[in-house]
Amino acid sequence: MRTILTTLHSKFIHPSLALPCMAAYCREECGELCIREFTVHEPKENVLAALIAEEPDVVAFSVYLWNRRETLELADALATVRPGIRIVLGGPEVSFDGPDLFDRHPGVSALVRGEGEIPLRGLLSAWAKGVDSLDVPRLAQRRNKGVVEGPDAPPLADLDELPSPFALGLADLSRGFVYLETSRGCPYTCSFCMSALDERVRSFSMARIRDDLRLLMDAGVPKVKLVDRTFNYDAARAREIWSFILRHNRQTHFHFEIGAHLLDEETLALLETVPSGMFQFEIGVQSTLPATLDAIGRQASLEKLEESVRRLRAAGNIHLHLDLIAGLPGEGYRDFLASVEKVASLCPHHLQIEPVKLLPGAPLRRDARRLGLRFDPHPPYGILSTPELTFAEIDRLRGLSRLFDLTFNSGRFGGFLEGLKAACGSLSAGLERLEDFWRTRDLFRHPLSQRAVFEACWNFVRSTFGGEVRETLRDGLARDLALCERVAPGNAPDFFDLTLTEEEREAVREQVRRETEAVKGQGIKIQHFAAVFERLRRLSGRTVLLFLYLTRSGEGMRVKEIPLDLDRTPELPAQGREMDDS
Repeated sequence: MRTILTTLHSKFIHPSLALPCMAAYCREECGELCIREFTVHEPKENVLAALIAEEPDVVAFSVYLWNRRETLELADALATVRPGIRIVLGGPEVSFDGPDLFDRHPGVSALVRGEGEIPLRGLLSAWAKGVDSLDVPRLAQRRNKGVVEGPDAPPLADLDELPSPFALGLADLSRGFVYLETSRGCPYTCSFCMSALDERVRSFSMARIRDDLRLLMDAGVPKVKLVDRTFNYDAARAREIWSFILRHNRQTHFHFEIGAHLLDEETLALLETVPSGMFQFEIGVQSTLPATLDAIGRQASLEKLEESVRRLRAAGNIHLHLDLIAGLPGEGYRDFLASVEKVASLCPHHLQIEPVKLLPGAPLRRDARRLGLRFDPHPPYGILSTPELTFAEIDRLRGLSRLFDLTFNSGRFGGFLEGLKAACGSLSAGLERLEDFWRTRDLFRHPLSQRAVFEACWNFVRSTFGGEVRETLRDGLARDLALCERVAPGNAPDFFDLTLTEEEREAVREQVRRETEAVKGQGIKIQHFAAVFERLRRLSGRTVLLFLYLTRSGEGMRVKEIPLDLDRTPELPAQGREMDDS
């Protein structure tokens, strides 16, 4: 019996962890197993042809939020072309479907619920032996008389019973990054999350964790993203794993989802020793409104979370990605903006603002009617309105989220955002006004280049502000742009002041001559741009800033900024910072 384990990714670079885990657990008694991965962007006919060409007896699909529609359409087409083929569905997106799924998709033979290793092996091993798969736990099967449900059963207690897909060579390590799990389950019961259904946390043994980590680090995998729901639920365990990585890692970047409120002094001290750029932490704040946190069952000290984030941010060596969720029970529009303001004040590298999704099986979806939550019945099940939030307000928050990505999260609008916050009284108030501008001019409809975003922000500034505020924001925008991309005098946007005096132009030429001499023989090419600034916070009065763009073959562009004040000692020191060529 030949079985294809397959899924449709949202992007090619996303490797599957589920499929190699299934193959590792099923391999000895389930016949021939093959893993085939596609994306939702590939034409359905191409994927169908590729699957048919394999001549499988069974095709098992891993179904997720982003691929449900495409997977079910593909399953229908597959059953039409090959009527005798057995089609199995599994994954979080279908685990809570009822018998009507079989009615809508008559080619589906079986449905795996929850963790898939045990039910899939039970099903495939029975089919491989030519017998009916009776009493397989957490498995729904099509039979002549309808759909038969297997008994409920807990998942594996000992995760080490799952062979390592990495040691067996089943995982694709060639895509740039790899997913890894060191535990399953979550100690918390946040009602918006499917992990609330499994409060018991199970961990692989430390020996198994070390073996998998060592294999991935020795293979030079560029990025490992751990999918543990709360990686540091056990502080001593987390420290042991982090310490192992620090001892053996050469080049791999690691991404963890952590609870910042769980970081103790010993752990924070260890994290301060992490080399810059090696770790990234994703930290779910979700809301800063106590009533909302109580309503979703989230038990985490905001005070301790803030304290830990400030400590990590002060160390500056770990990239911090913080999450807020809009549309949770009890949180209105202004309440959510207050959460945005509070979390943004922690200065994370990235602040993600996302409307809540009412996922199948999650307690929040189960209680949606009682709580007055209205949501899209189709993936991704986004919230549409709540007793505290209208659809229009949720839509505004989506716009605000997009602007956060374009400005705050890009790391390229620091001066502009600083000035906007000062002009409007708060960052959220400033971005609200910017969102109004973006919306009225229909700028959300199409992607904008980086230069176009800067120019749109300038159009916003000159149509909204006047006098000193306008000029301060102009200077902030101009410096931000010059620091993140090469600006040439011939194509500089009109928010740059290029009215240098002849004396200032001579000072620029002399400084460029000295800088060129300093890098002579190093294979570095220098291009330059200079503009006048009068209202930057760190400077007083008219100052010429010289921006040097240094490039060398095979490297990114480095920007060096030099203040040229002919009348006094500059308060803003020369600085260099790395940026990529984009």
